[in-house]
Amino acid sequence: MHAQSVRQTGLVLLLLLTFLFHPASLGQKRSRQNRKPVPETELAKLREDFIKATREYKASLERLIQSYQGSLERAELRVAQSKELFAQGLVSKVQLSESETALEVIQNKVDEAKQQLANADTQIAATLLEAEAERKIAKLRLPKGALVATTSYIRFNGSANWLLPDSGKVQKFFSDTFHKPLPIAVFGQGAIHDRWRLDHRNAMDVSLHPDGVEGRALIDFLRNNGIPFLAFRGAIPGTSTGPHIHIGRPSHRF
Repeated sequence: MHAQSVRQTGLVLLLLLTFLFHPASLGQKRSRQNRKPVPETELAKLREDFIKATREYKASLERLIQSYQGSLERAELRVAQSKELFAQGLVSKVQLSESETALEVIQNKVDEAKQQLANADTQIAATLLEAEAERKIAKLRLPKGALVATTSYIRFNGSANWLLPDSGKVQKFFSDTFHKPLPIAVFGQGAIHDRWRLDHRNAMDVSLHPDGVEGRALIDFLRNNGIPFLAFRGAIPGTSTGPHIHIGRPSHRF
């Protein structure tokens, strides 16, 4: 990311974090050892705050993308003009290359902002789905290697002692198979997990639908290697579409 883009998106992230974790809304901080279970009313409030903040973040990204579009169109026009002038011998190869580089820079900014927008949408669904499913999953006592599938999710209680540092094996499988990076939305513990007291330290969320070609391939790989996972088919009605695959043990509360 270039410096200007860093400052712009960094400001958006700062506003998001300020909204979520301002002392007036979070109250006095307590040590992890002294924390009590989060009341259902507080979870509902946190859910509302998180959705609102993420929607505002997404709106800011959409405005940022819109502002980039004008620059992108002008850069595309300059490249087209430079190519014509170069063909007539009126500009040098260096000048043509400069216009093409400028176009590439602004295109990268647009692509990056769009990726951030997609990740924000996925993170809403991932966090809220896992918090909702945790209560149901906590009641299940699955033997090692067992698999449970419902209309909403698939849970595989793999026997492998999988930890987050082992993620390279999963990423290598995916990149070797599909020739692109594994679309990781959340890697390890985040601030929202701390606040909701979900232990996500040895887990990562992957933005793949479990019923898609890539999702099924990943699930087969995880099962064949005994790696535990939760695959969510659902979404958050009225908020986002974010089915995903949670790799690791369920994020139990602490």
